[in-house]
Amino acid sequence: MIAIIDYGVGNIRSIHKAIEFVGGRAVVTKDIEIIRNADGIVLPGVGAFKPAMENLKPYMDIILNTDVPLLGICLGMQLFATESEERGLHRGLNIIPGRVVRFPKTVGKIPHMGWNQIEIVRDHEVLDGVENGSYVYFVHSYHMQTSDEFVLTKTEYGMEFVSGVARDNVVGFQFHPEKSGKVGLRIIENFVKMCKR
Repeated sequence: MIAIIDYGVGNIRSIHKAIEFVGGRAVVTKDIEIIRNADGIVLPGVGAFKPAMENLKPYMDIILNTDVPLLGICLGMQLFATESEERGLHRGLNIIPGRVVRFPKTVGKIPHMGWNQIEIVRDHEVLDGVENGSYVYFVHSYHMQTSDEFVLTKTEYGMEFVSGVARDNVVGFQFHPEKSGKVGLRIIENFVKMCKR
């Protein structure tokens, strides 16, 4: 069973449906024991960094100490960073060392919204069967800066930015796999397989 943490942010129902569509079993839950005993954990996220971190406090110990696959989506990925500059400077989970920063005005329209390509820069089982240059769906105004060793994918939007990260059992994507058609479903299916191992 995959636990989708219900901590008051969006895109929960769509990720739940996507996991079940590819043959996984998932539950949207606030229950700490269910999350603690899950085969995998999803940290979704739409909204602002600071209130999301506040809402995550009851689950902090599990997230930081779990050894099951952990998937962060959009804001969920950003929360893995050391800190964010969104509306002040705020501490993150520090799972992926780095900082979340706003796109500069020079990139054009902000938020970055719609379909864009990913460049795969590192092999990972969560990307098995995903072609380099695949299109995925984004909605965000901030992006993560981190060391190359943690980067899975990059994307161009007036500048190159990190669109996927991984470290040990943790993977995160700035885009929304659950809204990214066949490519996104393949990523979710790969994550489900990771959880079953």
